[in-house]
Amino acid sequence: MFFDPLFLLVVGPGMLLALWATFKVKTTFDRYSKVALASRMSGAEIARELLARSGVQGVEVELHEGFLSDHYHPVARKVRLSRAVYEGRSISAAGVAAHEVGHAIQHHQGYKLMAARQALVGPANLGTNLSYLAVFAGFLLHLAGLIWVGIILFSAVVLFQLVTLPVELDASRRAKVQLLETGIVGQAEGQHVARVLSAAAMTYVAALITSVMTLVYFVLRATSRR
Repeated sequence: MFFDPLFLLVVGPGMLLALWATFKVKTTFDRYSKVALASRMSGAEIARELLARSGVQGVEVELHEGFLSDHYHPVARKVRLSRAVYEGRSISAAGVAAHEVGHAIQHHQGYKLMAARQALVGPANLGTNLSYLAVFAGFLLHLAGLIWVGIILFSAVVLFQLVTLPVELDASRRAKVQLLETGIVGQAEGQHVARVLSAAAMTYVAALITSVMTLVYFVLRATSRR
């Protein structure tokens, strides 16, 4: 299985897409991190402003170390921004900060898909940690039942990513609307923000495609054993 041509045929294109998406988001972020906002607001200032204007209370904005480690933590109720975003006064910083605030607004408004994604975090983590082990052990030990246990576990990962994609796209949509409506960015700057967020969205598309094709590969190999 470790040198299976079928794996390269089925999963390979998704892996290449994931590599391209990672490269694209990094280069796009770097490009627009050099483009200063006319408003000169930092990512942290933008996040706090958008939270206040949206009526979201009790959510803190804090610095989080790591490159592009930005995220919203729904349990801690914190928007955590990487240093380049938290302190940055650029198109990239504005787009990423507004995107994470978009998740906080989703949470505040009870966005159903976000709640569904949160419910799937546990099963997805279990699937990520155990599915490959179960599948490979099943093949090595010739235990069909164990293989299907691994496939079921990995299905939770696919389902999580399937729900994650529209959640991320919705957060980006909210970010673009909020930035324009508040006047934090102008029309021309808004187009640049859209490019940053579109590049980021491609990483979620690539992850979903790769996971779906990995699941297809596992099923093909499991059924071919018959």
